[in-house]
Amino acid sequence: MDNQNKNLILATVLSFLVILVWYTVFAPPSATVDPNAPEVAAAPAEGGTPPAAPQDQPAVAAAAEAAPQAARVAIDTPRLIGSLSLAGGRIDDLSLKDYKDTLAPDSGLVRLLSPVGGKEPGEAQPYYAVYGWSPAGGLDSAAVPNARTIWTLESGATLAPGTPVTLSWDNGQGLIFRRTYSVDDNYLFTVGQSVENTTGAAVRLAPYGIVARHGLPATQHVWVLHEGVVGMTDGKLEEVAYGKMDDLAEVAREGGHAEVKEVTTDGWIGFTDKYWMTALVPQHGQPYSSVVKYIPGSEVYQTETRLPIMDVAPGATASVDTRLFAGAKEWETIRHYQNDVGIDRFVDSIDWGWFFFLTKPIFTLLHWLHGFIGNMGWSIILLTLIIKAIVFPLARKSYISMAKMKELQPEMEKLKEKTGEDRQKFQQEMMALYKREKVNPASGCLPMVLQIPIFFSLYKVIFVTLELRHAPWIGWIHDLSAPDPTSILNLFGLLPYATPDATSVLHILSIGVLPILLGISMWLQQRLNPTPSDPAQAMIFTWMPWVFMFMLGKFASGLVLYWIANNTITFTQQYIIMSMHGHRPDLFGNIKASVKRKKPAPAVEAKKK
Repeated sequence: MDNQNKNLILATVLSFLVILVWYTVFAPPSATVDPNAPEVAAAPAEGGTPPAAPQDQPAVAAAAEAAPQAARVAIDTPRLIGSLSLAGGRIDDLSLKDYKDTLAPDSGLVRLLSPVGGKEPGEAQPYYAVYGWSPAGGLDSAAVPNARTIWTLESGATLAPGTPVTLSWDNGQGLIFRRTYSVDDNYLFTVGQSVENTTGAAVRLAPYGIVARHGLPATQHVWVLHEGVVGMTDGKLEEVAYGKMDDLAEVAREGGHAEVKEVTTDGWIGFTDKYWMTALVPQHGQPYSSVVKYIPGSEVYQTETRLPIMDVAPGATASVDTRLFAGAKEWETIRHYQNDVGIDRFVDSIDWGWFFFLTKPIFTLLHWLHGFIGNMGWSIILLTLIIKAIVFPLARKSYISMAKMKELQPEMEKLKEKTGEDRQKFQQEMMALYKREKVNPASGCLPMVLQIPIFFSLYKVIFVTLELRHAPWIGWIHDLSAPDPTSILNLFGLLPYATPDATSVLHILSIGVLPILLGISMWLQQRLNPTPSDPAQAMIFTWMPWVFMFMLGKFASGLVLYWIANNTITFTQQYIIMSMHGHRPDLFGNIKASVKRKKPAPAVEAKKK
């Protein structure tokens, strides 16, 4: 078997092995419960009564309770539109002005947050943020606002950048609570909570924030993408998938399954979707308890930040500011919040994966190229050129080695005749020949193997980063994050038939223009070398481009575009370099030989006779 062909088959097998190992070994780890974390009081069940809190321990209010009908305060910023409810002061109605659900002209805006109750058919499940105070030190739970408290609009009319709104609530027992909401031009809210003590005795209470989701959200169900809880705990990234939240420890005081971690200086926690995120962000240097909770009965998923208990003297006022990110995971925006606002490692809310040391610089370069060119498709092609230039020294050695091996073919044939059926002696003589001529047969495989992590990293970048969503290229490619929409089954739109959907068996045959170009580019690259004489190897080479065409046909168009560009550049490099070193590939001769029926070998003919 020709060593060049062995290398190509080996590289293909390695590709499948990497996929298998990635899926098996690098699955997201199960969440663990900190055994040293302090016990916390439970949130009451919907419509229930909060249990008594232990001394000096806050009891978190029920985010799961349905809020009563109440007036709303409009939210209108350059990037967001929605409202907050005076019932509980919940931020529970938020849509993103810059993003639509689909590319259809009549598509609605992406809705991030939705209220509890009154849900219209097809509307998103309840998803919201709520803030409050937990009683401590003997303070009655009725003395603090909860998720159903009706607040009064004290100042402001519409929440917008530069125009905050303030809500107030008097408990009638000498405590006056205020909550001030402000928002920037992008996606960051600041929530200021204060309590004024007009009683004659000191009180103890603790502020908290909650992000809650009712029911299991519709996720991508793709192993390469994390969706669920995401957060940072003193520099350590925390991820818990929705399916793993039921594995959290059952905590009686929590009324469900919970994980509590103590954060000393910096952190944030919330829920991430593929492109969107809602996260609670305490101020820099603020210690707090980070909580992940799942309530099985009501199917509520929660993340919480519980701040330390405050002692408020008679006549004094205590206040605290926290932040809430609710919006799109735009790289530039969240990098600004990380570098300029001080939210620790906020860029890691994007799921860079295990190859983060490749995905981060690849995306940074792609983002820069897009800013320069203005078209993500051409940026991917130029990125491919840059990557190929970086690995060119290895590729050059590989192609030179392949050219030298071609020159050694006559010597190889003599060795076969000399050693006859003695395979071991042939291998020894062949290795000696390679050593004498300073040829490394494995060097041809190295560039191919090197392409595997680069391929996965670019796949990750194209799949998870928002900047590729709905990004057009040319002609029919309107979304580089989606598969090619054309299909060979309706002659690429010439026939008046719809293409089969994903539930149809014919869906796998519904490939478009880009996948077909991918198969052709792989086939042409193979034709730089003669068809192997071994029938089994020849069959593998014959089918490999078309198998990959169907395998990658349903991948994102941006990834298929990268692979076509990569094959084209590789073809050009190999042809030129091998020609410069005395072995010009007989491309057209190899194409003719690959489609022409071969005559049986003389030995086979003799055996038949």
